[in-house]
Amino acid sequence: MAAEVSEQVVGVRELGAAGVDPDDLPDGLVVADETGRIVCFNAAAVRITAVPAALAVGRPLVDVLPLEDLKGRRWWTLTDPYGGLAIRGGQPERNLLLGGREVLVSARYVRDRPCGPVRRVVVSLRGTEARRRTERSHAELIATVAHELRSPLTSVKGFTRTLLRKWERFTDDQKLMMLETVDNDADRIARLIAELLDIARIDTGRLELRRQPVDVAAAVGRHVHARISAGQAADRFLVHIQYPLPDLWADPDKVDQVLGNLLENAVRHGEGMVTIEVAPATAKDDEKGTAVTVSDEGPGIPEESLSRVFTRFWRGSKRGGTGLGLYIVKGIVEAHSGTITVGRGPGGGAEFRFILPVGAPAYLA
Repeated sequence: MAAEVSEQVVGVRELGAAGVDPDDLPDGLVVADETGRIVCFNAAAVRITAVPAALAVGRPLVDVLPLEDLKGRRWWTLTDPYGGLAIRGGQPERNLLLGGREVLVSARYVRDRPCGPVRRVVVSLRGTEARRRTERSHAELIATVAHELRSPLTSVKGFTRTLLRKWERFTDDQKLMMLETVDNDADRIARLIAELLDIARIDTGRLELRRQPVDVAAAVGRHVHARISAGQAADRFLVHIQYPLPDLWADPDKVDQVLGNLLENAVRHGEGMVTIEVAPATAKDDEKGTAVTVSDEGPGIPEESLSRVFTRFWRGSKRGGTGLGLYIVKGIVEAHSGTITVGRGPGGGAEFRFILPVGAPAYLA
């Protein structure tokens, strides 16, 4: 037993050469030596397998982790880490069964030299809770979007069917009204589809940016003008621009998307004056770039909800929406290597502040 404990200590020391305690790792870590006996069994592995470390260390890997694939075949027999192909470096993560429970398992074979004998087998174990949370999130996303699509699609279908069947019965003004409604609902559907595509790109790290010089002050002016043209009172918006602003290379369409979403939230969910400030980032921001602040004078966001504002499906009120807009905004800002925060503004309402760092042209970045 003393030899087993000594071997465990040596294994942990080797793994801790980089200053990392295996017990601090969030995933289960199991290490077997060249004889196939376990020399390291961290706290997460104990939690996932329900096997005490004292009973695992020193025993054969195949006995402590009797893994089977989903067809009931012994995984260690199939993979044969010590006697398999000498060029094999490990096994990718996959779903396996451990005592009838599903776990995510990956393995790496450590050799002293290429094609040499295996000196260590390093096994990573993860519970399936994270995957199930992801699956639930995807299911909720599908349900939310399906619900949001149903209303405009029903409207489009209803008006087009009515027009096709009873065209002659309507006046030109009635036809125009119905076609405008169809057009607006089609725009809403297009926005929902665009949100889905943005989420897919953000989640997979494939959000493309087409950087070029961006005049943020001019972009803010366009958005405010569009709001006023759509019927909002001109005195509801207050714009402050602090010149000179640093040069900004960013994706103008994505910057417009961020501004549009933040202004929409301020108008729809806030009250009173909507203030937009554009200024160089200050020393307290600890970065160089352009800072944009959008605040309102509404009730603000409850303190307990601030940490969830940028998560999927968060809604500040019951006034509709998918709850995906701010999640996308955060993804866009971070894709520009920027930051975004939320808090309480001077007028008591919500205050969103994002900073886009000083950037270089795409061909220099």
